[in-house]
Amino acid sequence: MIILDTHVWVWWVHADERITNAQAAIITANETDVIGVSAISAWEVAKLVEYNRLELPCLLHEWFHEALNYPGVHLIELTPEIAIESTGLPGEFHRDPADRIIVATARRYDSPLITSDRKILEYPYITTVA
Repeated sequence: MIILDTHVWVWWVHADERITNAQAAIITANETDVIGVSAISAWEVAKLVEYNRLELPCLLHEWFHEALNYPGVHLIELTPEIAIESTGLPGEFHRDPADRIIVATARRYDSPLITSDRKILEYPYITTVA
């Protein structure tokens, strides 16, 4: 199992050129396994659309229907264990609640997180793929 950061999920669905070759390769390799997307990523996408920071090619509910039906994609619910983990991450980590939940999700599932977020990539308590 791998976990996608929100921006990587959006880039993958949109075939965005910002997704790296390494990210695309690991996602493709996991299409027959599990590609985890945190429930908080759905909230982040909806908020980005609300704030006009992300434009989708269709209505939001249609986009989610398509994006969550990509091969291997599994929406990972926000459990109490993930919520607790997000508040007690080891070391220093920034305060963004969505990032904290995504990192906690990857830690709870002991899965690599696919991200281009520099703050997450520099966090030593998680395995990442840039």
